[in-house]
Amino acid sequence: MKPRDYVLEQIHHHATRPVPFTLGFEGDVAERVDAHYGSQDWRQRLTPFMAHVSAVQTDIREPISETHVRDGYGGIWRVDRRPWHLEQPPLATPSFEGYEFPKPETFLRPEWKEGAWKTCEEQKDRFLIGGLGWGLFERSWNLRGFENALMDAVAEPDFYAEMLDRLADLYLAFVAYTADLPVDAIMFGDDWGDQRGVILGPERWRRFIKPRWARVYEAVHAAGKRVITHCCGSIADIIPDAIEIGLDVLESVQPEAAGMNPYELKQRWGDKLTFWGGLGSQSTIPFGTPAEIKAEVARLCREMGRGGGYILAPAKGLQPETPTENAVAVIEAFTSQEN
Repeated sequence: MKPRDYVLEQIHHHATRPVPFTLGFEGDVAERVDAHYGSQDWRQRLTPFMAHVSAVQTDIREPISETHVRDGYGGIWRVDRRPWHLEQPPLATPSFEGYEFPKPETFLRPEWKEGAWKTCEEQKDRFLIGGLGWGLFERSWNLRGFENALMDAVAEPDFYAEMLDRLADLYLAFVAYTADLPVDAIMFGDDWGDQRGVILGPERWRRFIKPRWARVYEAVHAAGKRVITHCCGSIADIIPDAIEIGLDVLESVQPEAAGMNPYELKQRWGDKLTFWGGLGSQSTIPFGTPAEIKAEVARLCREMGRGGGYILAPAKGLQPETPTENAVAVIEAFTSQEN
């Protein structure tokens, strides 16, 4: 089978050997692994089961100084520190008066679309994902600032609903622009949860976020594509809702967050949802021994991969604090399952 076929089989809930995987690296981790192996040859062992393409740049960032950028909505971000953060949201008050909400064309360029077509042709043996970046909840606080957006959901519900409706309309245009590419899925990122639970709370999430995503997911399915959403944190309380509105693949699956033990998620919803992730980036990877890492990867492949519906990955790419020997253990465990 081609790499794409392994991913499709898993999404169709058919077990495969190997379990398809993704593995990203941040900071200097990859360079340290190069030094460990004495070359970059190890990188050829990482089968690229998936390829990401983007015809829409939802995260436009225009430099305005050495330390700050302006995004496509008018927000000012500081980017010289990790993590980069929003310093000046474009909407100081819960009102659109005097603000020109961006049109879809702000985020579209013919050359980006041409590049996406080229990548699709070059990577046609991979499972192709059309990326649309941050999603509705995250863009709501991009417009207002995090604390303000949460207060709007309580104190200014009509404004908050209108803001989400405008964003949903924008994302429907992004889906339409992306859907003619030969991609297998369209992927969004929207961190609904923190380590404790749903940030808005399940009921407000259902009131504000769910119906808008339902519209967008429906458009993706109408175009014959699958829906993938990246979501950090604890969202166990709303996974049935996400399945109801059409989520096909949930990416990240942070095992350290409340209620997000991947094996329990598999037991409860593994026949309805594909899980992508699950190897602890805050626990097993930085603090486990190489032997513990290899054992956990083997268990993930065995139990999460049983009956399909699983794509192996760390909850996050290997972070800069990952010890070199642990990064090597992850690589060896991911690739040795193919033997």
